[in-house]
Amino acid sequence: MSVWGPGLEGWGASRSILTGAAPYVEAASPAPAPALLPAAERRRAGPVVRLALAVAHEAATLSGLEPGSLEAVFASSNGDGPVVGSILEALASGSGERVVSPTQFHNSVHNAAAGYWSIATASRRPATCIGCHDESWAAALLTALAGLRATDRPVLLVCYDHPLPPPLDAVRPTGPAFAAAFVLGPAGDGATLRLGYEPLRAPCPAAWDQRFAVLAANPAARALPLLAAVARGAPFAGDLAYQDGRLRLEFRP
Repeated sequence: MSVWGPGLEGWGASRSILTGAAPYVEAASPAPAPALLPAAERRRAGPVVRLALAVAHEAATLSGLEPGSLEAVFASSNGDGPVVGSILEALASGSGERVVSPTQFHNSVHNAAAGYWSIATASRRPATCIGCHDESWAAALLTALAGLRATDRPVLLVCYDHPLPPPLDAVRPTGPAFAAAFVLGPAGDGATLRLGYEPLRAPCPAAWDQRFAVLAANPAARALPLLAAVARGAPFAGDLAYQDGRLRLEFRP
């Protein structure tokens, strides 16, 4: 597991906060430059890629598995908003040149973080990249568990979202940056995670810890209840809105 957000700087530093044993203190927590990337790619990686790779690297490391051996699911509602915003500013500048940096262009695609991960780990394993608006976490969890069931191979699940720059943030407020990552393995003697789909939509009240209210608008932060249950080693059941129905999530330590 891994988590990164304001005042939540990695699993080791955040576990006692998630259990409630330590107070949560909101603080600016920019993700570090990913040391696992070669120098040239590290310079090109912006804050969104850094955020995704920070949790991906920690989760893979804590799993004890070779990072490059993991199939992966990367999910984000906004993608790299700062890069897309910068490109739109250039196109709308009226200068007549409309110059867009090649680095910005390749960072703007939705699979940029997964691409950097594959480079960093020399991985040739498949990586699925998902964007499903506010339901990106639910879609990613469903995709990862379906892949695990189909292949019986461990899956790295990474969900991340970063705020958009102005003026885009006025129509899509996201709150502070947040990311979470899990390595899901085949059934064994450890914890279990079950997911079921119910086609009839009904209200899905969020199992939300009000200490983290600052993250309520961030779609990736919908992973927080599961993170907290894992940190406590306690059972958890909750619903996630998904398309025209809902997903029923059950965790047993």
